[in-house]
Amino acid sequence: MKHTNETDNEQVAQRRAKLNILRESGNPFPNDFRRDSEAAVLLEKFGNQENEALEADPIEVRIAGRLMTRRVMGKAAFAHVRDESGDIQIYAQRDALPEGIYNNVFKKLDIGDIVGVSGVLFKTRTGELTVNVRDFRLLVKSLHPLPEKYHGLTDIETRYRRRYVDLLVNQESREVFRKRAATITALRRFLDRRGYLEIESPIMQSIPGGANARPFVTHHHALDVDLYLRVAQELAIKRCLVGGFEKVYELNRNFRNEGLSTQHNPEFTMLEYNEAYVDFVDYMDLTEEMLREVAGEVTGETCLVYQGEKIDFSTAFNRMTMAEAVCQYNPELSLADCADTEPLARCAISVGLEDASGKTAGELLLALFEETVESKLIAPTFITGYPAEVSPLSRRQDNDPDFTDRFELFAAGRELANGFSELNDPEDQAQRFRDQAQAKAQGDEEAMFYDADYVMALEYGLPPNAGGGLGVDRYVMILTDSPSIRDVLLFPHMRPESAE
Repeated sequence: MKHTNETDNEQVAQRRAKLNILRESGNPFPNDFRRDSEAAVLLEKFGNQENEALEADPIEVRIAGRLMTRRVMGKAAFAHVRDESGDIQIYAQRDALPEGIYNNVFKKLDIGDIVGVSGVLFKTRTGELTVNVRDFRLLVKSLHPLPEKYHGLTDIETRYRRRYVDLLVNQESREVFRKRAATITALRRFLDRRGYLEIESPIMQSIPGGANARPFVTHHHALDVDLYLRVAQELAIKRCLVGGFEKVYELNRNFRNEGLSTQHNPEFTMLEYNEAYVDFVDYMDLTEEMLREVAGEVTGETCLVYQGEKIDFSTAFNRMTMAEAVCQYNPELSLADCADTEPLARCAISVGLEDASGKTAGELLLALFEETVESKLIAPTFITGYPAEVSPLSRRQDNDPDFTDRFELFAAGRELANGFSELNDPEDQAQRFRDQAQAKAQGDEEAMFYDADYVMALEYGLPPNAGGGLGVDRYVMILTDSPSIRDVLLFPHMRPESAE
């Protein structure tokens, strides 16, 4: 991270001195200025009018925003003021302002100060819509200089740590987060229109379930018990299906105690959605329709370019089993080999996965898929046929109980969504929880806990259903062509500055 230089320190000192002078004459942070106009609205409404028309019927406006440029020319000056909607030019003349305002206030402004302006619209000789200032207020004194105009805030670490500055000076960043908000709204709208009920489940839980992940641990002092931050919403949603709701979703934060990378943040947004009386094939169709529709709403396109690669949501997504995918990228293996530990172990070792001993065929198949296939799935692709031992919540296939009715959706070389026909056999679920608990006891920190209450819920009867989980952050990365998950999180987790 780049540290503040000596010039910046000098500017901060100068600005603080100006603030101290302002304090002597009253409250330097007033809150009594009221605007009646926004920059973009004025530009859209009056930007094409001729100056003669503006002069014939004067339009008085009150705007407020941050000073982004200033050009003083003796007794007059031009400047640009930015509000959330955009920038608009202002023109100030000494003799047109109240006594002392131009010399004592306007000329002493710094870039970044927040101001309130009252005036009349006109067009300059170059045709730029401008506010001819009649009155002027300094609303907030900015104590830090903004990044240099032509280079902006280019240091990546600073952009993430000081997101407020990044948003101030980088239009591209503001657009990313507008699209993120639009994506979340569109996802909700898609499910709401189909009769889904949105719920809120606890973030602090006595048993973190619903995914294989290492949880964060906290302590509740009043109860004197350890609690875990939620790793998934899935088991709460399925409890709601037991209770009689048939279409349920939750769009909220989950927490997994894992590393930081371009694709991982320990706090992330997940959309989980379940529906009774459908299966995982129905849910592949639903997920495909949802991602296609939302992409079109948010970007205006369903065929996107992400980091130079075409991601086409407009056509039918590819579909293949995990075994078919592994064989495609490891031609030395046959489909029959994918159920046999010996050839799978040989292949795993040949690609650098040395820890192959003691693993089942299903575990080896998944390891090979993750190592040799996942990053190559650029076009949207559903992978099905997941082994039962790596799918503790999925319903087994009727024709082969070693595999499950599960899918994962990949695009741009990463997982976007996970879904399956939900396991609703309480005895099978109890045994899989026992297997997970044994794995945890043997050192697997991502294995699930045994959840006796969830097993009891299944004993009351969980309707046949399917569920899906969409990684919203990764989806937004594709919609905004953002290379890192940190680019689509307003405030990503960062290592302490002293550690860098």
